[in-house]
Amino acid sequence: MEKLRMGIASPAAAAAVLLCAFLLMLPDVSAVRYIVGGGKGWTTNVNYTIWARDMHFYNGDWLFFVYDRNQMNVLEVNQTDYENCNSDHPIHNWTTGAGRDVVPLNVTKVYYFISGKGFCYGGMKVAIPVENPPPPPVAAPVKAGASIFTLRSQVVIPAVFAVAAVWDSFLQFW
Repeated sequence: MEKLRMGIASPAAAAAVLLCAFLLMLPDVSAVRYIVGGGKGWTTNVNYTIWARDMHFYNGDWLFFVYDRNQMNVLEVNQTDYENCNSDHPIHNWTTGAGRDVVPLNVTKVYYFISGKGFCYGGMKVAIPVENPPPPPVAAPVKAGASIFTLRSQVVIPAVFAVAAVWDSFLQFW
């Protein structure tokens, strides 16, 4: 009769458990991908100033332009060209030809985007102020006599489970 083994079946599974435990201990930091214009996308008859007004764009976020690739484009311009809808000298032409263009917001500044071919005059332009992300919240100071269960639950207990999982996988091979 074959022995029934309990525990983790392979070193790969042990590594997966360790990775999961490690990822649980990481702080939450993530970039956001914004679809320009929301559900309407990059098109006419959308007020992009109103769309962007109540949003906070941070360094590391992304803009996703969805539009009719046969008619429109996405041009990054300076403030003067933005105000005058001048598409003659763009800073960058983000148009890839697919109508699904992603723009990384990796510099803290105001980005100015317009659509050329006359669409800017119909309102297809948006100014995106990008700022640095806010600092993470500061932990409250530990009061005298406070419980240490917070440290245990966030670091020690997941580490113990990870070590136990690795130990169990090693015992299976001996």
